[in-house]
Amino acid sequence: MGVGFKLSGELLGRLSGLSEAAVVRAARRTLDVVRGMVGDHVRHNAYFIDFPANVPDTEEFWTECLVKALGDEEARAGVLAGLGRGTVDLLSLPAYGRYPHTYEEMLAAQDELIASAGDRVTVLHLGRDMDSELSDLYGALAGSTTPLDGDHLADLKVLAGHCALGPQPESIPVRENRAVVNEARLMAGADPLVDTVTDVLRLACALAGGDVTLREPTRFRTLPRPVRRALLAALDEVVAANPAKLADVHAHREPFKRLGERLHPHEYPRLPHAAEVFAVARGEKEALSFDARVDRLLRAGDVIGAVTLLRSAPGKLFRALDLLLRTASGQEERDAVVAAAVEVAPEVSGRVVLSVREHLHNRERESGRPRVFVNHRARAWVTPDARPPLPAADRDRLAVALDAEIRRRLPSTGRLLVDPDVLDVALPLSGRATASGFGVLPRGSVSVIDGERLRFFVYWKQTERPTDFDLSALLLRDDYSTAGWLSYTSLSTVGGRHSGDVTEAPDGASEFIDLSLEQVRGTFVVPQVNIFAGEGFEQVEESFFGFMLRDGEQRGRPYEPRTVRMKSELRGTGRVALPLVFRREGGGRWSAKWLHLYLRGRAEANRVEENRAPVSALVRAVLEREPLTVRHLVGLMTGPAGGVDLWDGVSVPDGPVTYIGLERPEGLHPDSRIVTLGNLRDLIPS
Repeated sequence: MGVGFKLSGELLGRLSGLSEAAVVRAARRTLDVVRGMVGDHVRHNAYFIDFPANVPDTEEFWTECLVKALGDEEARAGVLAGLGRGTVDLLSLPAYGRYPHTYEEMLAAQDELIASAGDRVTVLHLGRDMDSELSDLYGALAGSTTPLDGDHLADLKVLAGHCALGPQPESIPVRENRAVVNEARLMAGADPLVDTVTDVLRLACALAGGDVTLREPTRFRTLPRPVRRALLAALDEVVAANPAKLADVHAHREPFKRLGERLHPHEYPRLPHAAEVFAVARGEKEALSFDARVDRLLRAGDVIGAVTLLRSAPGKLFRALDLLLRTASGQEERDAVVAAAVEVAPEVSGRVVLSVREHLHNRERESGRPRVFVNHRARAWVTPDARPPLPAADRDRLAVALDAEIRRRLPSTGRLLVDPDVLDVALPLSGRATASGFGVLPRGSVSVIDGERLRFFVYWKQTERPTDFDLSALLLRDDYSTAGWLSYTSLSTVGGRHSGDVTEAPDGASEFIDLSLEQVRGTFVVPQVNIFAGEGFEQVEESFFGFMLRDGEQRGRPYEPRTVRMKSELRGTGRVALPLVFRREGGGRWSAKWLHLYLRGRAEANRVEENRAPVSALVRAVLEREPLTVRHLVGLMTGPAGGVDLWDGVSVPDGPVTYIGLERPEGLHPDSRIVTLGNLRDLIPS
């Protein structure tokens, strides 16, 4: 309970029947896990011992540091020399950047947290036997209809080693997942599941410990002869069944060349079709790619010809719909595009159908607005939208058809019970749109902020060299102009307090920002983590960001785990992290919109003052874009007649239901289907 978790009645009953020793063992393991989930596994010290009380004004603080330096014999000469030149490096002052007190001294100076009805309580539920849990989790991850994030893909790799030869999901639609499963199957002596030459390349990357998404180069190793033979046999079978699939080689010519050097296809004359793959990669054999054929037709203005060709690749047709509609020369050609999309829609994956539906909705709203692009590393950039608008009638016809197709695929839910707080959560169309952590929602989701005081935190621990992360908050007005900021250069302003700057973290360091939401000037609060110096987010031993909510004058330590609402890992390649943005709504209420984005930034000395323009542009572009949410799917499940019960947060029905919410309530019927943040991807139809 001190960490913000409690046991369900069923779980408490099961534990009560165990021996004392068994309960203690379970308690120790569980407490370690839940403390790590909310970031309470490390010590969070604050530079100012009484934070958020007694934080000095910025000028007062720097003056105190200078006075201390002038009183220090070793530092005095350097300060006086700097003053003589007209500049003093404030960050080099001996009193700056290192904790002036121990963690224990900080705790002794803080009041105990007074419990509040608004404190978070997360219920832990009873699981089933280990084999059932492993099998179900494996099936859910392997059969996911959306790409997994890095942590879940690593989990799948572990589970596949135990489950790859057991019961399997009906299909493994995501190719990266299939590569991980195929590695386990091959190692267990089973044939891999492949139907494209790229499937075999992904499998080879998995065997080499490389990137199965094919975004990062893989260094192939020497492979045992049985593995080489299995990979070549798989390539030979795919090409023999459909020689047109040789065209897929062009998208990854260099990796195929490197793989061919390790597989030695010339040693296997009985597998001639496999050798063709590497001949195409080397340019010795022509195989015009599908995309090149489509591009050739469009360049010639033959939209009908391009549509006819794309009918054989429904997913590519859907991804090209916007281009086809913009390229079409008249209504007849646009009608052909729409008709082809409606015809092939049943063959397109649910994730792609929903992605195009989301795209069409925003095309209606994006006229004259900036576009935001996010790559697989969560790096974001904004650019003006130079595309002509889509004809409204064609766009609307497609939207209606796609909704009908999704409704057709959605399972019968029976009685539907929905937590209202989940309705504005963005559909997880990609696992890479969500950071790992606790209470984290997919990019674009909106959640209500129900506290009076908002506190951000960042923790990092350097690996080899001094590293300085700076927690800051940018405040923006309605028009996205700057209203102010909180950082180590502005410690006490705009209704908030900064805990003070720590410039290196050999043993770990934390920084905090505390805001009274009633006193905040402006409409938007954008917390950010800037790397001032040292290692990046993916180089440090550990780094995470989160926020807490407190009621009124509720005091306590700077970091109180039961007030933590969200904690997300920082693992992007940029030098500026933007986890989420807070927005003042009508009536003075606040909400959060989840970003999970990174800006490239500078190699060093990133500061909130200097990245105001790109941050403001990015926040505007994201806030003005509307993702497809759970609300949209619930509407399709229930239809215009309704038929959904909104959970009141207390009582649950006696019979089985389909429950969709942020967390699982106690007392649901055992035959209920339960969808929460942990398996939200299950809502995406295949």
